Amino acid sequence: MQFSRNSILRQLSRKEGWRSASRRWTSGDSSTAFADDTNGGCGGGGYSSMEGLYGVYSGGETAERSKRVMVVVDETSSSKHAMMWALTHLTNKGDLMTLLHVVSPHDEASPSLVQSFGSLCKACKPEVDVEALVIQGPKLATILSQVKKLEVSVLVLGQKNSAPFISCLCGPSRSEELVNRCINGADCLTIGVRKQCKGVSGYLINTRWQKNFWLLA
Repeated sequence: MQFSRNSILRQLSRKEGWRSASRRWTSGDSSTAFADDTNGGCGGGGYSSMEGLYGVYSGGETAERSKRVMVVVDETSSSKHAMMWALTHLTNKGDLMTLLHVVSPHDEASPSLVQSFGSLCKACKPEVDVEALVIQGPKLATILSQVKKLEVSVLVLGQKNSAPFISCLCGPSRSEELVNRCINGADCLTIGVRKQCKGVSGYLINTRWQKNFWLLA
């Protein structure tokens, strides 16, 4: 069964109390380039510009954004799958996709990952504006604070395929725990996206109220 982008959002948000937050964005809105969120991402850590760590890929026109979709990205394949799923299933013309890469305070912050992902998104769907944001800080606190600060409408995180036997023995992994805490704690509709195992089509979608919701496309 095929689902439109709007029907997917209606199904996933029916119990979430999700509402789209309209806001005007311009292609030159790049004042927040780099953030040191060592204080948990909730104030106290000043924002300062760092050239090259932030980019907006747009068509150069100012438009009224119907929603901002944020995707948490990293080096894993599950992150890339979630990003492409969000791009094709959740965004429409005039929307803004934010790619958030959270880096440990002890690691070097590099723009290469989000820049390559941003270019890929813009090439696949040029009618959607894409911005890339790299922030140093604790991952969960940074994600939750950016959701609130940027008035995100939908947050998307990739979920890895894990063996049920290992999960039963060891419990959820750190990445799974992060997704669950974001789903239950973020101030917006939050979706965990897991690509099905090899040989099985579609994705498993998780929200606060719907678990392992299977989408064929």
